[in-house]
Amino acid sequence: MIILILGLNHAPEPVGIGPYTAEMARSLVRAGHEVTVVCGKPYYPFWKVDAAYAGGGVRTSIEDGVRIVRLPIYVPANPSGQQRLLHHSSFAVRAQPAMIAEARRRRPDIIIGVAPSLISMTAARVTAKLFKAKLWLHVQDFEVEAAFATGLLNPAGLVGRAARRFERYSLSADRISTISPQMCAKLVERGIEADRVVEFRNWADIDHIRPLDTPSSLREEWGIEQSHVALYSGNMANKQGIEIIVEAARLLTSRSDLLFAICGSGPHRDRLVAAAAGLANVRFFDLQPVARLSGLLGIATVHMLPQIAGAADLVLPSKLTNILASGRPVVATAEIGTGLAQEVEGCGVVTAPGDAAAFAQAIIDLIDDPERCATLGRAARTRAEDRWSQDRILERFEGQLRSLGEEDN
Repeated sequence: MIILILGLNHAPEPVGIGPYTAEMARSLVRAGHEVTVVCGKPYYPFWKVDAAYAGGGVRTSIEDGVRIVRLPIYVPANPSGQQRLLHHSSFAVRAQPAMIAEARRRRPDIIIGVAPSLISMTAARVTAKLFKAKLWLHVQDFEVEAAFATGLLNPAGLVGRAARRFERYSLSADRISTISPQMCAKLVERGIEADRVVEFRNWADIDHIRPLDTPSSLREEWGIEQSHVALYSGNMANKQGIEIIVEAARLLTSRSDLLFAICGSGPHRDRLVAAAAGLANVRFFDLQPVARLSGLLGIATVHMLPQIAGAADLVLPSKLTNILASGRPVVATAEIGTGLAQEVEGCGVVTAPGDAAAFAQAIIDLIDDPERCATLGRAARTRAEDRWSQDRILERFEGQLRSLGEEDN
């Protein structure tokens, strides 16, 4: 089949949605399909266009058999609600003519749209209608509700009400997939027929990220002397509720055997660094290359996965998959019964969002009970292998895509 994919984010972005869209495209090429991706120039999680792609207008390349069309877009340095809207709108405006041009070049059988950015899905829908292609919409997170939950948009405001109406309009396709059972249920709640809803999970790189049998080489490289490390690795943005890590570290300053390591980038990193000023048990590290990811995740005694209240069923953090693959337990903040809580159950500990004391106590309880820590870590690895295998997930997705392509229009 000829497949045209529209998604704001793509490799070489090292984290977030981009790597998943990129590997999805590569896997479809390996399965024998012809694949083109229309995306933005890489900018995430630094909120700055990668220097290798800056300038020069549209960039087109062939990478691992995938034709990639990268569009210049507006990228705000400090993304507020309105700036994010402009950011997504700039991609949507650029995407429409690019999608039509690519569809004219090679008429697609199926168009796949990846949201975020939801606003750009209009370009996918219009192109599918014009060229009589099947449309598959993949929802990585419910960005409108997430914007409400994080305070980026006011649900009662003019823009908030318009965003909700636009979301209802946008959630229309031959198939709509998302990344967890709870998020699938939300689609059905929004009026999508259950037989059009598909669970298409993100995956863990279980072949390259494995439990370490020996101490990570990063311990010596970074001069970490503490016996235990509580690690947060990933984007530093408002929906993470990451401030709880600094609050927990402040409560545990007496534990000289424990380091809080915060690794990554994002719009709230500077604010977090300022909040941690004077805390000797907190250290910040830059985002690490993918080749070092197994060593990075293996440095942890315990992983930390904070989320703000109300976000745990709107987005399932992509970092969870590789955390589980590393064979280390995780302490997450989520309400009981949410998708995140259910994914962590049996291989970590869940505490209430915003409760720094409970979060800190959960970390201490784990590092002070090495047998329980090891048991939960083994369970985490098993869960990654059972639920998050890349080959199984992508093979199933490709089969569902073939079935859609064989249906009559």
